[in-house]
Amino acid sequence: MPTLVWILVSGVLMSALALVGSVTLLLPEKYFGRVVLPLVALAAGSLLGGALFHMLPEAVEALGNVLAVYASLALGFVSFLVLEQFLHWHHCHRSKSAHRPVGYMILLADGLHNFIGGLAVGGAFVLDIRLGIITWLVAAAHEIPQELGDFGLLVHSGWNRRHALMFNVASALTFLIGGVTAYGLSGSLNVAFLVPFAAGNFIYIAAADLIPQFTADESAAAKLAHTLSFVLGLGGLFLLAITFA
Repeated sequence: MPTLVWILVSGVLMSALALVGSVTLLLPEKYFGRVVLPLVALAAGSLLGGALFHMLPEAVEALGNVLAVYASLALGFVSFLVLEQFLHWHHCHRSKSAHRPVGYMILLADGLHNFIGGLAVGGAFVLDIRLGIITWLVAAAHEIPQELGDFGLLVHSGWNRRHALMFNVASALTFLIGGVTAYGLSGSLNVAFLVPFAAGNFIYIAAADLIPQFTADESAAAKLAHTLSFVLGLGGLFLLAITFA
């Protein structure tokens, strides 16, 4: 197949992975409520793991171990701090049933992450079809737990499950946009500094928004379940990093 077709197919398939959250639609509401916080914990671990074990090392490899990489990471962290301050201010003027700001933040961060991933995979396909396939498989492997966790987080933030699924899929479509952009620019665009920036976004969301949500539960059984879910997300991304290193 032509390179552009490979990129288009890979983008559609990656976007379809966001539908993994649809399996929770089969659960009754009372049972789903029991798994929401473990999914939030899974998302926190996956976001930290993706940032620390995948995105930051890739940025260092592409740009070198220079201060600018960590400055971009810090900028990504601070930018979401500022964004959340605005969203919280805006949120306090809305009804109590409105979505929590973290839901919008995770969609924005995930959209940026997917766009960068699409640029990377599209660029790999431009260089070599086999390299593009391998790069896509690596990206897909860590998207599955992350998308599942993101879906649970959106529901916990006030979205109903169908709307959470729809917006999660829409956020994933930026992967396809990134792939087509990479093909159009044919490798002339250096987006490497966006990688640590997006990593900073993820670290902020995990540390400032997600971890406080599931650590507030005082039940010993819940604390154990949430900790295990967090470690599963973090450890899973670590294992993927060493497997495909």
